[in-house]
Amino acid sequence: MESTGGPYLNTAAVTAPVGIARLLQMTFGCTTFSLVAHQGGFSAAYGTFCMFVWTFCFAITVFIIACEFTHLHSCLSISWGNFTAAFAMLATLMSVTAAVIYPLYFVQLGCYPIGCEVRDFRIAASVFAGLLFIAYAAEVFLTRAKPGQVTSYMATVSGLLKIVQAFVACIIFGALVNDSQYSKYVATQWCVAVYSFCFVVTVVVVAFSVTGKTALLWFPFERSVVIYTFVAVLLYMSAAVIWPVFCFDSKYGSPRRPGLCAKGKCPWDSQLVIAIFTYVNLLLYVVDLAYSQRIRFVSHL
Repeated sequence: MESTGGPYLNTAAVTAPVGIARLLQMTFGCTTFSLVAHQGGFSAAYGTFCMFVWTFCFAITVFIIACEFTHLHSCLSISWGNFTAAFAMLATLMSVTAAVIYPLYFVQLGCYPIGCEVRDFRIAASVFAGLLFIAYAAEVFLTRAKPGQVTSYMATVSGLLKIVQAFVACIIFGALVNDSQYSKYVATQWCVAVYSFCFVVTVVVVAFSVTGKTALLWFPFERSVVIYTFVAVLLYMSAAVIWPVFCFDSKYGSPRRPGLCAKGKCPWDSQLVIAIFTYVNLLLYVVDLAYSQRIRFVSHL
């Protein structure tokens, strides 16, 4: 680890606006999962997901604060700026999802049958979950690239959108495995291939940026990412046309939700979710392509 000639401890890591935001993240995250674990309670896949989000984000935030406070991040063979920017965006998306899911499935106004004490704990946990999301969103706002500023790629709009694109793809995959009947037609299988290809390449782009290994590649990484984004726009355009046709046209599927479909176990519901988020990701890739014309990569920050 190279000596900077300054103090061993970096007090700015906890006194600067970004540092204060991270301290709030740590506080709100710990409070949220403590309230749930102590008395609020959770169950099923939805509750487990929420607890995973809060504990995972808390652990990584503590790791980031400790590394920056002690300068230990200079010992890591990663692009620290890209790593922290990518995690802040991911944590924002995960925390807002948990902040919506937990009160939706576990909070009620009445005391019966869980009891008033449990209800109060769940309401308090939901409030702190919302504050946790705000704290992570504040970090994204504070660390995002400003016009004319030389910064890490993951802090740019294009870099942040890569995280959102991958997150939206995960939602699509979740709906696909929930009895979406995508294997019924070759055309819908093509759509799944589109989602999978774009997700994998997006994750690879993020991984190379975070590890800071883009300069070691034998091809121009910056230009390749722009070309890939253009290809992803074309692929998602095809999926945005094909998926609704083969799921909601009366010749292949059903334009309306079948009346006998059970709530939570209806293929039509999953197909609708996939269609909606296909258009969401298409829009994200279009915006990404537009912004990618205005940035330059800096891999070593």
